[in-house]
Amino acid sequence: MRIHIRTLVILALAIGLIALFLRAVDLRVVAREIRHAEPLWLAISFASMFVNLGVRALRWQYLLEPIAKTSFANAFRATAVGFAARGVLPSAAGELVRPYFLSRYAPISATGAFATVILERLLDLLTVLVLLASFVFVSGRDLSSANPTAFAAVKWAGGVSAVVAVFALVVLFVLAGHPEKVTRALKRAEAVLPSTFAGLLSRIVGKFVAGLAAIRRPRRLLVALAWSFPLWLCIALGIWAVAVAFHLAVPFTGSFLLIAFLVIGVAIPTPGAIGGFHEAFRFGVTQFFGAPQGAAVGGAIVLHAFSVGSALSLGLVFAAQAGLNLTGMRQLVSEAESGRTV
Repeated sequence: MRIHIRTLVILALAIGLIALFLRAVDLRVVAREIRHAEPLWLAISFASMFVNLGVRALRWQYLLEPIAKTSFANAFRATAVGFAARGVLPSAAGELVRPYFLSRYAPISATGAFATVILERLLDLLTVLVLLASFVFVSGRDLSSANPTAFAAVKWAGGVSAVVAVFALVVLFVLAGHPEKVTRALKRAEAVLPSTFAGLLSRIVGKFVAGLAAIRRPRRLLVALAWSFPLWLCIALGIWAVAVAFHLAVPFTGSFLLIAFLVIGVAIPTPGAIGGFHEAFRFGVTQFFGAPQGAAVGGAIVLHAFSVGSALSLGLVFAAQAGLNLTGMRQLVSEAESGRTV
């Protein structure tokens, strides 16, 4: 019953976001804008999505090295399957597929691999905030006069998010650098928790802390952070190329602001970020860059198709090769959420 209620809530959320996205829009104008988009720039955007997957897999392979060696091919396959799962499942559930898929082909615990996924998200957040700050405080200061209220809100939200991200990184650093403290805390918990649950918790947390081995080495962490910049600059290129294709007046650095909006849109738990992604792009280009509604909506539809379609096409092929269909992905998520696969 709870699963059905959650499904209905997610479906209602997606429908509401799509309705917001398409409100007062002439779909004939949108279709015309898509037909007249520049093919070369669309091709550049589409190609950048595959490069993005490759760089992401390289960074993940590097983060996994202190835990277990894995090949780039395995990391790339798991990354593609994970992002394909995000295209058909809510994003939070899709994140669980990647480490559990990798554990089938590499000598690594799924929980340990999932710890590196959390570390990736923090590195991504820090990188996005650095790019956003470079736009807000350097190249995009002229926009403050166009929409001062929204611009001030962006600056405030970026500052708060930066503090939270740095704090979370410090907490993870302490956990990874002092596993004995975690062990002592678990022993105290075992004294008051049921033995079965305490044993499960101890096993999961132990592997999770082991998965944070990369963060114990500042140099390795800095290298992983350095990998994050070409990754997000590649994403920025894909966004900007679509903006150019639809003749939107968005400078390359303006894509840094759009990335921040898209990160928020993708965080809304709808399958494939449907609705949230679209509305985030439309809002960003219309409110800050004066884009016409038809071109903004058309650009959002195409960019989402590229972002989801590239990973979905590869991921479904790799998943099929492993005998994993949509039902299998859901089963994998169910096992991960219940803690049976550790």
